[in-house]
Amino acid sequence: MAAPLFRPFQLKSLSLKNRVVMAPMTRSFSPSHIPGDNVAAYYRRRAAADVGLILSEGVGVARPASLNDPNVPFFHGERALAGWKRVIDEVHAAGGKMGPQLWHVGVVRNTRSEWKAPGPIDSPSGLSSPGKAVAEPMTLEAIADAIAAFGRAAGDAKRLGYDTVEIHGAHGYLIDQFFWGGVNERTDRYGGKTLAERARFGAEVAAAIRAEVGPDFVIIQRISQWKQQDFNVKLAVTPKELEAWVTPLADAGVDIFHGSQRRFWEPEFEGSDLNFAGWLKKLTGKPSITVGSVGLSGEFVAGMGGESSKPASLDNLLERLDREEFDLVAVGRALLVDPHWVEKIRDGRDSELLDYTTAALKMLA
Repeated sequence: MAAPLFRPFQLKSLSLKNRVVMAPMTRSFSPSHIPGDNVAAYYRRRAAADVGLILSEGVGVARPASLNDPNVPFFHGERALAGWKRVIDEVHAAGGKMGPQLWHVGVVRNTRSEWKAPGPIDSPSGLSSPGKAVAEPMTLEAIADAIAAFGRAAGDAKRLGYDTVEIHGAHGYLIDQFFWGGVNERTDRYGGKTLAERARFGAEVAAAIRAEVGPDFVIIQRISQWKQQDFNVKLAVTPKELEAWVTPLADAGVDIFHGSQRRFWEPEFEGSDLNFAGWLKKLTGKPSITVGSVGLSGEFVAGMGGESSKPASLDNLLERLDREEFDLVAVGRALLVDPHWVEKIRDGRDSELLDYTTAALKMLA
């Protein structure tokens, strides 16, 4: 039954032994933003246990307030990049492939910490949620610098030997704040009434990355309808609106779309059982990654908030993958708690699969 997960995947320079992607998961184990040997060992264990592609935890680009946690790693500066060089060398030594997830949190604050990043806060209109102003809108100079920072980080990733990069454009963070009309009230070229207009910032980020990495290096773009500020937000309520949103991103150089849902099995639009990743593939012609509570009984946002989950059937996922609704499958919490999840699925060792609890977030393993 698991055979569809274990077919090779090839796109440009990216060659994967199977369709399993380790989803990005923030763990806050990098004091002063520097990934240490423990971080390299954590990713190496997953690579050695046959994860096809590892996407790192979100990593901050070179803007003063790109991160909201002092223990989340940078992807800039000599010390941080030296740490990430150790990570990719360890992953490659174990036979794995990996890309960093390039991140800017924008105006989102960390409610679990009193720590504050040095300013200024970056935000399209200074709004943390619709109607709630907490900062000044970004200047055009700040926007240009943020775009360039994403490009430089991607160039560094290629230089260090990474196999791909992912742009974090989901979940209410900076790039997504530009997409979302509820918090993007700009009247210049980075705002607008339509998704196509508000996609300009994200498209310029993708184009800057493409210019840095060249034509053969794979760029992944993660997007979501839902926001952490409001789980019920839906930016595109029709396939036509979704197409208007993602076409500028594809045209700018995105190769793979990572469609984040809270529950992968839910249809995105009425009249079709395609999920979000399925529609992204259908509308762009690009490969897509599905994600959202894969392999576990509980929904992942609740899981991160303390709810435990048990292993769940993959039958529905495998059927969708086999009919090529999407191309790759991102697995989060199941791989966080168990580095050997892929091997157990491959070998039919379902009785050995582990429950997920939030204690896993505090584990170094």
